[in-house]
Amino acid sequence: MQIFGSVIVLVMVLGFLLPLRQVQAASLTNTKDVMSTETATANANHTISFISPSAITNGSTITLTFPAGFDLTGIIEDDIDIAGSTEGELTTAADCTGSEKAGIASPGAQVITINLCAADGGDFTGSETVTIEIGTNAASSGTGANRIDNPGVGAYKIAIGGTMTDAGSYAVSIIADDSVNITSTVNPTLTFAISDTAIGFGTLTTANARFATGDLVGADTTPTIAHTFSIATNATTGYSITYNGTTLTNADADTIDVATIASDDDGTPNSEQFAFGVTTNGDGTIVPAYDANSSAEYKFIAGATTPFFSELGATATETISAYYIANIAATTEAGTYTTDITYIATGTF
Repeated sequence: MQIFGSVIVLVMVLGFLLPLRQVQAASLTNTKDVMSTETATANANHTISFISPSAITNGSTITLTFPAGFDLTGIIEDDIDIAGSTEGELTTAADCTGSEKAGIASPGAQVITINLCAADGGDFTGSETVTIEIGTNAASSGTGANRIDNPGVGAYKIAIGGTMTDAGSYAVSIIADDSVNITSTVNPTLTFAISDTAIGFGTLTTANARFATGDLVGADTTPTIAHTFSIATNATTGYSITYNGTTLTNADADTIDVATIASDDDGTPNSEQFAFGVTTNGDGTIVPAYDANSSAEYKFIAGATTPFFSELGATATETISAYYIANIAATTEAGTYTTDITYIATGTF
């Protein structure tokens, strides 16, 4: 009887000395919250991400606890998405009665609770990055329409916990204004140049048309560039070029008639005609009656400011080539004929 009693005492002592086995929760890592704004009282989207060293098993909950001042009023299931870097996006619903992998009820005053619905397959492996989107940035399972209102200026700690094994927290700083207003000025510019301001037809004849040239001789009977315009501007809605002048006139006030020449590179020889047309190397718009390139169109209106070229936006340097055509009749009075034409480039800023 004494031996038996001794054995019982020994077993009880050994049992008392055995160490207790405890499961220690780890801290979440790589925890961050990318907010759409940190301005006080503004509405903000949140993109919260973290790594849980331990797996977050099916049936667990994840909670986000916001301190007083953050206003979660109006946040619903459609405003919240949850995904894992391995698991991908989880389907969500307001509760776990269906087949969705996560149930997200309207949050309590300061707490959002995400239930990984038991038996529906939603879980995350250890060391997997979990991302929770809150606000209008949530677009995977429903479309977010509401955001969280920021509190007043200050530093705040948001806790991540629930029944999952690991837990953690992160800090955000709410400031009076998170935007920097930057101003700058771009001066308006308009450059305009005419390559040659002294051109001539030489001696006109009834036999054929003449085209003015920069050497004043005007021996050309085929379309020839007399001079060019070059223009560049940063005007928002572009520019236009106009002309104003009289027709060719001699000392006795005799004139050569102005003309509209359509689809004809030499006009009508043995009749009085004075007109001009242009071509361009850019994408500006030639008024059709002056398109000497594709249509062989020439025109001149005496004594009126008349547009012949325009551009609808800012442009780098564009070159416009000018062609002047003249014909005379047998009755055209003798003399030296001249004219001055004024060209004006106007930017619309």
